[in-house]
Amino acid sequence: MTAATVAGCFAFNTGIDSEKQTTSSVHAKDAEYVIDGQRVKLHDGVAETASAPGSASKITTRYFGNEVTTDLDGDGRDDIVFLLTQESGGSGVFFYVVAALYTAEGYVGSHAYPLGDRIAPQTTELSPNPRHQNVIVVNYADRAPGEPMSAQPSMGKSVLLKLDPDTLQFGVVERDFEGEADPSRMSLTMKEWIWIAALYSDGRQIEPRQPDIFTLSFTEDGRFSATTDCNQISGGYEAVGQSISFEKIATTSMFCEGSQEAEFIVLLGDIQLYRFTSRGELIFDLKFDSGTAVFR
Repeated sequence: MTAATVAGCFAFNTGIDSEKQTTSSVHAKDAEYVIDGQRVKLHDGVAETASAPGSASKITTRYFGNEVTTDLDGDGRDDIVFLLTQESGGSGVFFYVVAALYTAEGYVGSHAYPLGDRIAPQTTELSPNPRHQNVIVVNYADRAPGEPMSAQPSMGKSVLLKLDPDTLQFGVVERDFEGEADPSRMSLTMKEWIWIAALYSDGRQIEPRQPDIFTLSFTEDGRFSATTDCNQISGGYEAVGQSISFEKIATTSMFCEGSQEAEFIVLLGDIQLYRFTSRGELIFDLKFDSGTAVFR
C-alpha cells in the first residue's frame, strides 16, 4: 500500500481501488465498505466471506463502534465514522476506521483505514484544533516496538484522519504540518496537551520514554490536571498575559520504578511563560532562560 501527500497536509492511500462507492443502504450497518481493496457488504453490522474461492474458512467483519457523528462532506447531513473489526479464523483481530456518508439515497460506505492487529481502541472524536475541519482523532493503545503480539497493548497512540468525499478515502493529517493551526485562536483549555520534549539551553534534551503518556489539561476556573507514567497530578495555575505559574501541585502516591514523573514535576515548577505555534504546539519557556518544554 502506498501513500501520497496532498497539499502538504494529508496523505491518502493510493494503492487500492479508488472507485467511489455507488451502492447505498438505509443503515450504516448495512452499507458496503472497501477493506484492503475488497468490497464488504454488511448486514446488520456483520459480513462473512470466504477467505478464498471454494474455501470453508471465513473472513468475518463486524461493527465495533466508537461512533462519531458529523457532516463530513458539507451537505448538511450527519455522517458517521466508526470502527470495524475483521477476523479470518486465526488469532488476529484487525481494526479499521470507516465512514458512512448519509446521502439522499441512503448511506454510502468508505474505504477502510487500517489501525492494526489486536490493538485496544479507546476514543474516537472530532479534533479540537480550531483550524481542523472534520478531522477525526482516533486514540488507541498498541504494543511497543519489539513486543510480542501476546503482550497487552499499553502504548498510547493517536491518528488524525480526514475523509476525501470524492474518493471516499481517509487521509492522515500530519501533526507537524507548518500552518495547520492559528496561534491567535488557540488557548490553554482547548485540548489535552501531550508532552513531547524538554529542550535545555545547556544542550540536554529529555523526551518521554512512553509517547503520549504525559498529558496536561487546563480548565477555565484555574485548575489543571496531568497524567504521568505513574501517577495523576492536579493543582492550580495562574495565567496573566503570557505568564503562567503552577501552584499547590499534588500527586497520587503510587511508586513506579524508572518513572520520569519527578522530571516532569520539576519541569512544571520551572515554567514561566507560554506561547502557541502554527504547528499546533504549546511552548513553555522555562525560568532563567534555561530552556523550553514542548507540548502538542
